Amino acid sequence: MLDRGTITEHVPRVHAPNPGQRPASFTPDSRQAWVRLIIALLIGSIGAVGMWAVVVVIPVVQAEFAATRGAVSLAFTLMMFGFGLGGVIAGKITDRFGIVPAMAISIAFLGVANMLAGLSTMLWQFVAAYFLIGLGTSATFAPLMAEASHWFERYRGLAVTIVASGNYVAGTIWPPIVSFGMQNYGWRYTHIGIGLVCASLMTILVLVLRSQMGDDKVRNHANAAPPRIDLKLSTNTLTILLSIASISCCVAMAMPQVHIVAYCGDLGFGVARGAEMLSLMMACGIVSRIGSGYLADKIGGIPTLLIGSVAQGFALVFYLFFDSLTSLYLISAMFGLFQGGIVPSYAIIVREAMPASEAATRVGIVIFASVFGMSFGGWVSGVIFDGTGSYAAAFANGVAWNALNIGIVVLLLIRSRMNSVRTGPGFAT
Repeated sequence: MLDRGTITEHVPRVHAPNPGQRPASFTPDSRQAWVRLIIALLIGSIGAVGMWAVVVVIPVVQAEFAATRGAVSLAFTLMMFGFGLGGVIAGKITDRFGIVPAMAISIAFLGVANMLAGLSTMLWQFVAAYFLIGLGTSATFAPLMAEASHWFERYRGLAVTIVASGNYVAGTIWPPIVSFGMQNYGWRYTHIGIGLVCASLMTILVLVLRSQMGDDKVRNHANAAPPRIDLKLSTNTLTILLSIASISCCVAMAMPQVHIVAYCGDLGFGVARGAEMLSLMMACGIVSRIGSGYLADKIGGIPTLLIGSVAQGFALVFYLFFDSLTSLYLISAMFGLFQGGIVPSYAIIVREAMPASEAATRVGIVIFASVFGMSFGGWVSGVIFDGTGSYAAAFANGVAWNALNIGIVVLLLIRSRMNSVRTGPGFAT
């Protein structure tokens, strides 16, 4: 039996030391940190497949079940709701037990739920399966971003946005793959194949990540670096403001991302062209996300968020006036370049203005709000289409929500300029 002294000797091995007392085995911004980051990016790129598979299969599933566009869009809505709810739950698991247990649960959900989607015989079963897919996807985004923020100090913003780029990498590579599988094997076998890929590849990557993290799997935040900015707002108040802002921007963001494939089909260009536009949008979004992380390390998360929000609104306006094939390709690329850095900016702001001990949970809450906005935006755009017969009013709805987001971010920027203090390691120079 172990005595108290023996137990005490093992405690430091369980909890990673604070930044000022880290062992030589791990140093922030080190080569090991970058290796972890690459693994996290790969995990996110595979785990986010469900977010884009549903967008591609909407027209085919609608035809098979003889449903309305709004009814089928509920699969995306509930998937995003599960993604957001799961982010909060997985965030708490990560804050308490580490990222590896959260990822293990994620893998189980993704493997089983994708197979259930492929085996569904009624629309409600397909929709329910996508809710489970959302729960499984959740650990690959908000908790993984929060975890990666602890691996870096000087390049924290860049690290967060690289991890956040995982779902955009997924949006780049998966739509054409899903489209190919759907056309050659049917959407059911395609989903079963996705489940097998997630279960196998993600398990390998998580085991590699676990070996890289070693004794750093559970973290002690007691002496973590303090927040860099002071907005003179309580943590709960700031969380609420960021949540409202993220809802409004993501209602706007959802219109092109969720409906561009169906929009191209309605215009007579075919769903394959729409899938290509979605991939182009996500590819440009990767550039935007990484660039916004670099920018956030220079000027901070709030100014970076404002730049992205204004640019997104600008791109949405173009969808109202141009609908030729060439113009839609160009606008989709522009939209991706403008909006890619918005969502990870919220995670950066949380780490800049809130305690590290609450990072994964608070990021999970704000991301939950953002995916609620995405799910509501995807659903309401389908409803507006069903009611008007076109997407013009849906694009206008997105512009209005985007304006609300800009107003909140401007308020936060004013407060940050009035009350800002910079402590800890400081911004990268």
